[in-house]
Amino acid sequence: MALKELLKSRNMSVYQCSKESRVPYTTLADLVNGKTKIGRCSVETVYKLSKVFHLTMEELLENDIGNEFEVPYRSSFEIFKSNVCHIVKDKGDIDFIVDVLRENEIRMYWNRKWYPESFYLLAMVDYLCRENDLPLCQDYDDIRKHKLAEPIYPRDIMVAVKLNPALDERKSSWDNAIPEFLKYNIVEGEIRNVY
Repeated sequence: MALKELLKSRNMSVYQCSKESRVPYTTLADLVNGKTKIGRCSVETVYKLSKVFHLTMEELLENDIGNEFEVPYRSSFEIFKSNVCHIVKDKGDIDFIVDVLRENEIRMYWNRKWYPESFYLLAMVDYLCRENDLPLCQDYDDIRKHKLAEPIYPRDIMVAVKLNPALDERKSSWDNAIPEFLKYNIVEGEIRNVY
């Protein structure tokens, strides 16, 4: 179902949807008019719209414009990480954990074979559970047995290595990484300091 039809079915204007979802009006107008596909939007935008329409993110993506795209758009891993960190900041730890688990996003990415995204979300949930003294969700124990074949370092570290190999910061960033992320070969040292 197209976004235009979703708005009509809920008797909602683009302006009302923008106000309720906190998605910019121009972005929504482009989506409704077909200038932009929802599969090309950020995770945060899709998330906000899914909440307004009481759909999962996957349902919103699958039902967009008659399912014109079969494979969902995959942003760069750096953009994905940034979006996740912003969502944690906006929602707070507990609401983020609840929403990720309720929407089964970790399994969705795993089933698509988008392993870095799946591991990143699982690591984030596990880290936030530890920070808030919450038990781990056992639904993902099968995924916890795996990790990426090669480490993924933050882009700024890799750029610095290319610019000046003598000042290789990979060991330092590895040593200071959050253990829940490191378990999956993702070097992540800071999830709270986002702008």
